[in-house]
Amino acid sequence: MMRPMPSRRASPDLPTRLWRSVQRWVRAWGRIVYLGAVVLVLALSPSSYAGAARRPLLRHLYLETAPILPGFTVLAALLSLVLTRIVVVTALSYGLTAYALEMVIRVLVLELIPLTAALFVALRCTIPAGAQLAALRRAGRFDALRRAGADPVRVELLPRVAAGMFACITLAALSCVVALAMAYLGVYGFNLAGLPSYTRMFGHVFSPAVTLVFGIKTLLSSLAVALIPTASRMDGDASVPEQESELGGLARMFAVLLLIEVASLVGNYY
Repeated sequence: MMRPMPSRRASPDLPTRLWRSVQRWVRAWGRIVYLGAVVLVLALSPSSYAGAARRPLLRHLYLETAPILPGFTVLAALLSLVLTRIVVVTALSYGLTAYALEMVIRVLVLELIPLTAALFVALRCTIPAGAQLAALRRAGRFDALRRAGADPVRVELLPRVAAGMFACITLAALSCVVALAMAYLGVYGFNLAGLPSYTRMFGHVFSPAVTLVFGIKTLLSSLAVALIPTASRMDGDASVPEQESELGGLARMFAVLLLIEVASLVGNYY
């Protein structure tokens, strides 16, 4: 007697898949916003920097910044020299030498350096930190902390987010200074003859409005690369595979960085 063939489970139709995708998207962003609010409250609390909490925070700040600082500084210097040379030679060929240095400062310092610093910190620091948090969660570290009366967000997430933001802001600030110096050397060489015109051009480019937009852009970019890859791996969703959760966190981070860059361009040039 032949056994009946087991019936295959019918795959959900398109509206059902879309609805489930929307639900996962809302839950993911809800967790990120919630954890971001909790981290902000903890960051403003003096108890997060007192006693035993100070040592792991300082350790993360050092480990996430010091090893990558020399390499990124050299990379920013080389990028500045190459871009300055390309722009200056192109401007000479078209008779636009007077606008060459201002173009370098606008493109390099205002746009490329903060975005490059944010991506560099994400690849070297915060994405690996998110993987560490996922490993700790799977190993039962968070449950052990809760049983001991400790908050996993304060103990594990806050130091990594603070370290990622500190690394991004530090790299962006130092690299902007290096880029300004390399741009001057690329145009005027090792002499002070062009310093007055250079400072006037610098003051013209960095008006109060542009400086405000630049500061907000750097701060928001550092917050995005520090919070999203780590908060996405802090609380796992059982309905989402681990690899899909990681890719979703990266996609959300890049989407936020793109929105910040578009808003910065609108604020600077429109």
